[in-house]
Amino acid sequence: MALSPFIFGCEGLFLSTGERRFFTKIQPFGFILFSRNLENPVQIRQLCADLRSAVGWHAPIMVDQEGGRVSRLGAPYWFEFPPALDQAAALQSERLFWLRGRLIAENLRSCGIDSNCAPLGDIAQPDTHAVLKNRCYGSAVSAVVFHARALHQGLRHGGVSGVLKHIPGHGRATLDSHLDLPCVLVKRGSLERHDFEAFRQLNTIEMGMTAHLVFEDIDPDHPATHSAAMIEIIRNHIEFDGLLMTDDISMEALSGPLDLRAQRALSAGCDIILHCNGQMDQMQHLADHVDGLSGASQFRVAQVLAQRPDVQPVDIQQLKAEFDTVWASSGNARRII
Repeated sequence: MALSPFIFGCEGLFLSTGERRFFTKIQPFGFILFSRNLENPVQIRQLCADLRSAVGWHAPIMVDQEGGRVSRLGAPYWFEFPPALDQAAALQSERLFWLRGRLIAENLRSCGIDSNCAPLGDIAQPDTHAVLKNRCYGSAVSAVVFHARALHQGLRHGGVSGVLKHIPGHGRATLDSHLDLPCVLVKRGSLERHDFEAFRQLNTIEMGMTAHLVFEDIDPDHPATHSAAMIEIIRNHIEFDGLLMTDDISMEALSGPLDLRAQRALSAGCDIILHCNGQMDQMQHLADHVDGLSGASQFRVAQVLAQRPDVQPVDIQQLKAEFDTVWASSGNARRII
């Protein structure tokens, strides 16, 4: 099976004939769903089944379900959670993050989704942009690592693969990379001891997502997604050898035509191009102008697929009640529903 180096979105709640034909031909590595694709559990299960039917195998399907502000699945059908940074300050925070991961996994697997764009290894700073700050798992390396590991273990216990983001660290960004290109002025030595160190301690997570920001002291000319120097740090200093995907290639932090953005990312050392908006003309353009998976990327794809976790049975209602009890023990009102 010859896969192409893409994770693609789709336009709506149901797969169109044109999308089905395109995905059958292109054979992307996987798919990503957004709020525009998610209405209720029955509809999502059908969409996931149709996406996998189009490619003829059980392709990974992922979503951004961090809990808190970045939640594509919400009430009334799915559990909701407090901001991660608030939860990081609670008593028994490690247990809360494990429960968060396990309960999120239950949401996803019940709908046919088997991969999640979490955990985060980014470290909250006083000036971290608001688009990210309360999504972080702490303001110290130890706290972020502690909580990210717990959440990832919870996800895998529930049969969901994780995506570590945003490698090698987005916490220093003071701009929103959806709209602008952030530039980090901190020296490399400090980054290695702090920002990069969190990711180094999380380097066994099976997939990772790059950060669209410039590290001035390392490569002032290219964002990490397009920087061979930064990918070298990810692979050799952070020692992350998992499947490395870009953040959304259509974000405004990157410049140039989409095909050039994708080619630059693959040339720098990324394995997979993430394209999220589901616009067929853009997806077709990428497919027409971007080469297939490299040999090293094929190996990492095979590793990820071989490592897919099975669901471990639990009493979900008991875990929900435990989350509420532990959360309340820190003086918080009931927040999971």
